[in-house]
Amino acid sequence: MSDHAEDDPCEETYTIRQIADRFGMEPSTLRYYEEQGLLPHVERNAAGQRVYRREHIWRLGSICCFKDAGMTIDELKRFFIYEADEAGHIDEMMELLEHRREAIEAQRRALDAAYDHVLRKLDFYSDVRTSIHEHQPRPDWGVYARRHYVQ
Repeated sequence: MSDHAEDDPCEETYTIRQIADRFGMEPSTLRYYEEQGLLPHVERNAAGQRVYRREHIWRLGSICCFKDAGMTIDELKRFFIYEADEAGHIDEMMELLEHRREAIEAQRRALDAAYDHVLRKLDFYSDVRTSIHEHQPRPDWGVYARRHYVQ
């Protein structure tokens, strides 16, 4: 395995700690991604330390985005296999992404409903606090339960 960091002094390289810090993850996560084949072509320098390059940063950006979107390790593996041969796997890639889009939409609807409920509770308990301080009757939750805050 050649060490391009020494071959091309103009190409910027990064240590495992720099990459881990940049992406807010543990070095063990980077090693795991490498073992799983999600982060290929990580070379080592003469001291045996991993050497990361721009393409690793780009790949990790995609991995983090897809992980945040709920993709599993197996889905990530499939996506990157498909991406390596787009012409041969464009339908599978589109199906995988469409499935993820549908899952995200379902999560968004659930989050919107939860957010709406929290806003109702905040409104209700704000009025409860006011009623306590002003020695007024406690508001009726039924009035708030029918309100919708999220458009």
